[in-house]
Amino acid sequence: MKEEFYTQKRWLNWMTKVKESNFKLTESEEKNAGAVFVYIMDDVVLACLKVIARCERGVIGPEEALDELSKIRDVVFQDHESLGEDADLMIESLKTSLAAVFVSSQRYIAGDFDRETPLSELVGRAVEVEKEENLDETFNLLSQVGARVVAGESLPDLGELPYSMTAELLDGIDAISAAQMGDDSYKEDDGTDDGSEEEI
Repeated sequence: MKEEFYTQKRWLNWMTKVKESNFKLTESEEKNAGAVFVYIMDDVVLACLKVIARCERGVIGPEEALDELSKIRDVVFQDHESLGEDADLMIESLKTSLAAVFVSSQRYIAGDFDRETPLSELVGRAVEVEKEENLDETFNLLSQVGARVVAGESLPDLGELPYSMTAELLDGIDAISAAQMGDDSYKEDDGTDDGSEEEI
């Protein structure tokens, strides 16, 4: 049976968990209320890294890998019912971060990224062009940073960035870095998963 890297059922299970959490931004520092969003991010990032690992091992080709990443993106970006005003805001922020994960992963597989410019310089440029409201170029620059992180580079220490699209996109790229430093069993998984992961 063809491997499914991420399913609609899995995403909807997460949306149910968000709804059950009755998340409120004012309580985000209490009782680890926002943890579910971190878990969702990690779950999707790992699915993307599994696709990349299969491609690097020759289990699937680059075209199929790009197609699988698009399928995961389609699941994540589907419309869903409101989960509450505050939770909806968090989901939108999460999706912005994950957009960087998807495009960074695709650029890595396609080999379409700047390998020479220091990462701190690329991030600095992204901050500047966002101030000029050139959001397409902001996204372009940061997805190249993300591809380099997928390739194994570390994000430089950027200090505290003000709330911005750049900061949200970097959250997704940082999640890639964190996942790669964690449990790397996804690299050896041969794709014969029986689907038991579906229940979260």
